Amino acid sequence: MQKLLQDIKNKEYSQIYLLHGEEAYLRKQYRDKLKEALIADGDTMNNHYYEGKDTKIEEIIDLAETLPFFSEKRVIVIENSGWFQKGGDKMAEYLPGIPETTYLIFVETQVDKRSKLYKTVKNKGRIAEFSRQDEQMLKRWILGMLKKEGKNITAADMQFLLERTGTEMAHIKTEMEKLLCYTMGKAEITREDIEEICTKRVQNQIFDMINAIADKNQKRALDLYYDLLTLKEPPMRILALIGRQFNLLLQVKELRKKGYSPQSISEKTGLHGFIVGKYEKQAARFKTAELREALEACVEADENVKTGKMNDVMSVEILICKYSRNEKR
Repeated sequence: MQKLLQDIKNKEYSQIYLLHGEEAYLRKQYRDKLKEALIADGDTMNNHYYEGKDTKIEEIIDLAETLPFFSEKRVIVIENSGWFQKGGDKMAEYLPGIPETTYLIFVETQVDKRSKLYKTVKNKGRIAEFSRQDEQMLKRWILGMLKKEGKNITAADMQFLLERTGTEMAHIKTEMEKLLCYTMGKAEITREDIEEICTKRVQNQIFDMINAIADKNQKRALDLYYDLLTLKEPPMRILALIGRQFNLLLQVKELRKKGYSPQSISEKTGLHGFIVGKYEKQAARFKTAELREALEACVEADENVKTGKMNDVMSVEILICKYSRNEKR
C-alpha cells in the first residue's frame, strides 16, 4: 500500500497494477485512488472499466493498442476477470509489449501466484495484496474516524463494536457513519449507542442461535430463525451458516484439546483473534460427538431439500428443534 501511495505522491506510475486480496474496501479505495491520479477528472474517452469473467482479452488488447484521445494516457480497469487463476496466458504474452500510453489496473479477489499472468505482472508492474486487517489495525482505523469527529470510545465498547459489526471494513465504515450521525452532539460512543443503531450481522444471529441450542432454549432458537426468515434470509443460506458454525466449533474444540494457543487457533481457523475466546466458550458447551453429529445432520438436511424429500424452511426448523430439545422435559 505504501508503494502505491508513493507512486501517486511522486506521480511516477507503473503501467500495470494488480490489486488483490480479501479486503474489498481497500481494493476499491486504492483502485479509485490510482484511477483518479492517472486520468483527468471527467475524461470519459480514455477511462474504461470492465468487470466479470465474460471480459474478452482480445477486446482489452484492441483497446490498449488504441492511442488515447487528446490525452497522454488511456486507463483500463479490469475487475474480477478470473484471469489470474486460469485463462490469462494470452494477456501475459501481451503485457511486455504494452504501449507507453496505456495503463492497466487489474483488480481481483483471488489469484494464483503460480500463474503466468501473475508472474508477468510481478516482473513488469506492481502488485499490492489487501488481506483482511487484524484487530489492532481495525481499532486504529476506527479511532482515527472518531478522532476526526472529536469522539471517544472505551476499550470494552470498541471490542463490542467489532464483535457486532465483524471485520469487513466496508461494513464497519457504514456502521460508523450511522453511529456518528446518531451520536451527534455527544462526546462518547457507548455500548447502548452501538446496540441501538448498529445492524446485527447474520453470523452473530447464528452464533446466538447456537447458544440457544446449547441452552436447550428451543423458543429462543426458533425465534432467531423466524427473525432471519423475516429479514428474507434464504433457509439454505441459514443452514449453511449453521453448518459452518458447528464446523468451526468442532475445529476450535479439537485444536484447544491439542494445546494450541488462541493465536494459533486464529491462524488455523481464520477466526479473528478477538472472537476466538467466544468460540472456545461456546465449543465447551458441546461434546465433540455432539458437534460431529450436528454437522452430519446439516449435510442430511441439505440433501433432503435437494432431493425433494422436504421443503427448505421445514428442513432447517426440524434441525433446530432436534438439537434444542430439552430431553429432561
